[in-house]
Amino acid sequence: MAINLFENALKQFNKAASVMNLDTGLRKILSHPQRELTVNFPVRMDDGSTEVFTGYRVQHSFARGPAKGGIRYHQNVTLDEVKALAFWMTWKCAVVGIPYGGGKGGVTVDPSKLSMGELERLSRRFFSEIQIIIGEDKDIPAPDVNTNAQIMAWFMDTYSMNMGHSVLGIVTGKPLDVGGSLGRPEATGRGVRVVAEEAANYVGMDPSKATYAVQGFGNVGSYAAKIIKDEVGGKIIAVSDVSGAIYNPEGLCIDDIIKYKDENKGLIEGYPKAEKISNEDLLSLDVDILIPAALENAITVENANDVKAKIIVEGANGPVTPEAEEILLGKSCFLVPDFLANAGGVTVSYFEWVQGLQHYFWRLEDVRTALHRIMKDAFSSVAKTKNKYETDMRTAAYVDAIEKVATATKLRGIYP
Repeated sequence: MAINLFENALKQFNKAASVMNLDTGLRKILSHPQRELTVNFPVRMDDGSTEVFTGYRVQHSFARGPAKGGIRYHQNVTLDEVKALAFWMTWKCAVVGIPYGGGKGGVTVDPSKLSMGELERLSRRFFSEIQIIIGEDKDIPAPDVNTNAQIMAWFMDTYSMNMGHSVLGIVTGKPLDVGGSLGRPEATGRGVRVVAEEAANYVGMDPSKATYAVQGFGNVGSYAAKIIKDEVGGKIIAVSDVSGAIYNPEGLCIDDIIKYKDENKGLIEGYPKAEKISNEDLLSLDVDILIPAALENAITVENANDVKAKIIVEGANGPVTPEAEEILLGKSCFLVPDFLANAGGVTVSYFEWVQGLQHYFWRLEDVRTALHRIMKDAFSSVAKTKNKYETDMRTAAYVDAIEKVATATKLRGIYP
């Protein structure tokens, strides 16, 4: 049976709401997105035919500021998935203290089947369709699964052409030459690196001597692995992507794997200096820290009992189902939830937005310093809430985030 991501998100929210005795009215308000937009739009294909695609933009909350969240292109995108991701974005922004609410978007499409011209026409038409609810002070999209800086440049240009002037703050994750920020490509992975180190220290583990496995060697996983190796130390013994996983108990050379991947159509398949294993094998390795950084529902009731990691840092959104998490917590696994662990991306997106609004751009070291401070402070705050309520980290992160959003909602009131 298919796993409904929005139902999973509500389960996690309601668990925290009960722990903190959240007001019933506020619970009802925060359980629903404020706005859901579905668009069906035509795209002219290279052969002259016309195809109609379906896309979504969901805005969960505006209580603390404009909506913020990525746009993904994937053949399995659904409204429920986008709702769940927008819901999580609200808590992600709140837990690190940046003034946004949650938004998310997506198009149901397999982008690998599109030419570059078709991808551009789809992107521009989709952005034109959702323009009725976005703006640099209303909703600021960003890259997500299968979207990138080039697509953000098309989005920015489309919106700017419609407005009649350049609008740098309309999207984040842009190329540097059109208002992007230094440090943005690495940001989510760098945030994972910060909280992985903080988590190790919290449980009394030396992060420089720990072993790590990274499921998903895309943007988040590859940067997390590289930055952990370069700055923290420790041993990355396994990584994986859609082509499979590779393993070396003596440690992998991450720079060498990234170079191989770049020369091998973006895949690690066939990498000669490691043993090939399956993705399931990677999840069950006896490592100190496991970083699931691929897609949702990687760890479920079917494989949770096989997981041996002492710490899990969720680089992806929703990689552990609620039922699987109960099993992991029962085994004393320390789990850092996604909307804290991978909040580095939206944090640096916030920096980019601020830079775009001001037309004043920061140095890379300033971006990194500010990101480290925010991520460390957020982890510390959640850990204190965990101890206060004697609960798990996900529930504590929800309590922290819900408190901020609920307070803003209550102060603003209901209009009219």
